Amino acid sequence: MVQIPNPPPPEPSAARSVPTSADVARLAGVSRATVSYVLNNTGAVRISEPTRRRVREAARELGYVPHAAARSLRAGHSRMVLMPAPSFPAGPLYSRFLSGLQRALGRLDYTVVQYGTVGVHGDEAARAWAELRPVAVLAPGSDLGPQGVEILKRSGARAVVTLGPEAVEGAHALLTDQEGVGRGATRHLYDRGRRRIGVVVPAERGLDVFSAPRLDGARQAVTGTDATVTELPLRYEEGDAARLAARWRPLGLDAVFAYNDEYAMLLMRALQDEGLDIPGDAAVIGADDLMLGRLLRPRLSTVHLELPAGRDLAALVDRAVHDPGAAPERHKVLGATVVHRESS
Repeated sequence: MVQIPNPPPPEPSAARSVPTSADVARLAGVSRATVSYVLNNTGAVRISEPTRRRVREAARELGYVPHAAARSLRAGHSRMVLMPAPSFPAGPLYSRFLSGLQRALGRLDYTVVQYGTVGVHGDEAARAWAELRPVAVLAPGSDLGPQGVEILKRSGARAVVTLGPEAVEGAHALLTDQEGVGRGATRHLYDRGRRRIGVVVPAERGLDVFSAPRLDGARQAVTGTDATVTELPLRYEEGDAARLAARWRPLGLDAVFAYNDEYAMLLMRALQDEGLDIPGDAAVIGADDLMLGRLLRPRLSTVHLELPAGRDLAALVDRAVHDPGAAPERHKVLGATVVHRESS
């Protein structure tokens, strides 16, 4: 084990005073109110651009930043939007969605904070989030229940938004039709002549909120037909994919909906290593429409998912913050379109 040496104790130094808005005002030659208007981006007061530049330059020179708590007291609420880290492995599509949302909220002058909790779920997680007194909370998946929503609202959260397959009482909801993803992928395989279809169900914790309805949708797609659906548990590990590929011929399957593109690429490589032809012996389709799937040979068929635009969700948060008593909004999102390529 490598020992990390302790650094020597720091030399005592004179305490440095924290710069204040009064210091900025003196250096810029303006009032403290003007400093507040400029640094808090207040649009209701007309201030010339040269004055704004002078205030910002003075703040930079002094190293001054506005005090978030004091600003919250003046406004009656914070500008913090809390985004709990998802309890499931977040792929590239979800990460791009979060990045766009953060940019859109930033343009509306909200501060976005991602909050990670390990081993804390449900109402206990909501209490941890509430301690930070956010003005809004965007909770992914099934991390929140009605009591958790009430805890957040009592702590001052004006907007609580959930993203998942089901609405939560008291919260605004972005409803994702995961069953539609499974139906579309499986119907595509059926229409291509496949009748013994496997559906990958990730073994990783937290993904069941997505994989279970996708499996249900796959079963719905072949109800009343001569096709069958077989559930295929799979860990996102090369070894597990190799073991599943080794059982492929005894299983008698001729196609697979592999949950998403990442699992599809993992399994497709394992099937090819086992000597199976794609799509001859096994047609493969994923979901998310990742660029890497278009670079494979054969190119990966997929379900293109359309998540809500960051600016639209940011506008929903802003509406709720300004009108916290409004009835919760419900919006169906996650448009799903099958993209046929060579792997199916």
